[in-house]
Amino acid sequence: MYQFKDHHGFLVTYSYDLNPFSQTPAHVFILTRYNGQWVLTKHKKRGYEFPGGKVEAGESVRQAAGREVMEELGGEAGELIYIGQYKVDVDPEIIKSVFYTELTSLTPKHDYYETDGPVMVTGDILSDRYGEKFSFIMKDDTVRLSIESIQKKVDGGKKLG
Repeated sequence: MYQFKDHHGFLVTYSYDLNPFSQTPAHVFILTRYNGQWVLTKHKKRGYEFPGGKVEAGESVRQAAGREVMEELGGEAGELIYIGQYKVDVDPEIIKSVFYTELTSLTPKHDYYETDGPVMVTGDILSDRYGEKFSFIMKDDTVRLSIESIQKKVDGGKKLG
């Protein structure tokens, strides 16, 4: 397990274990790629970030991840690979399951809900995420730890932008 403070100073605990904080977390966070590029969404207030959101009533965590990818990116999620889970010590506590997927398609839509749709990102996302266009969500160690896990689990140690 890893602990760090997020952008707002809250304690975050991150684990690669399966559901260490909740079997039924209320939120999902999905790192997405398409054709070798990272795909983020442009949140209308926060800026560039990976898609994510709340698990709706009657929905599994994986169903929520697929739905959020479609709503915020217009993307069809491929295999959803579980990466980890983290909790943020706020009141009420926030617990998110983290997934990774390669999109099988990306189709323009008229409505991306609270976002302005997909943004393709090339280059070194681990360095670039500190830029002013990026959401505070991208700037803490959740993204770094997730990408490091993807590099090991999915890409055999290959560096991913």
